[in-house]
Amino acid sequence: MVEDETLPELVRGPVTRGMLALFAGASHDHVLLHIDSDFARSAGMDDVFAHGMLSMAWLAQALRSWVPAERIRNWNVRFTAITPLHATVHCRGHVAELFEEDGERRARLKIGAWTGQDIQTLDGEAVVTIG
Repeated sequence: MVEDETLPELVRGPVTRGMLALFAGASHDHVLLHIDSDFARSAGMDDVFAHGMLSMAWLAQALRSWVPAERIRNWNVRFTAITPLHATVHCRGHVAELFEEDGERRARLKIGAWTGQDIQTLDGEAVVTIG
């Protein structure tokens, strides 16, 4: 890894109602905003939308495609926007900094997820060992 290196993009979706139902069951997150269109509309939304943790899971897949799990020292994200139904999610990252810590060469990665309309839904960073 070199500073300013762009990491390969991981694309998932489009988000479907079936996908949301399956994720709700697997995650035990049955918040009605994600699975009941009538409820979502009564709350002022256009329709159901993806669980934030679904996009975070896809971002974790991207991170794991870039480095093995044993090289991940930490990672965190914050949710910045919802992922609407039918959106395609693009997980991206780049090397923001190279440094040494605890006797290891490390890279700080700037990571995030965006919809196909280029709306950022997750913003975060990860620290990984390199070399």
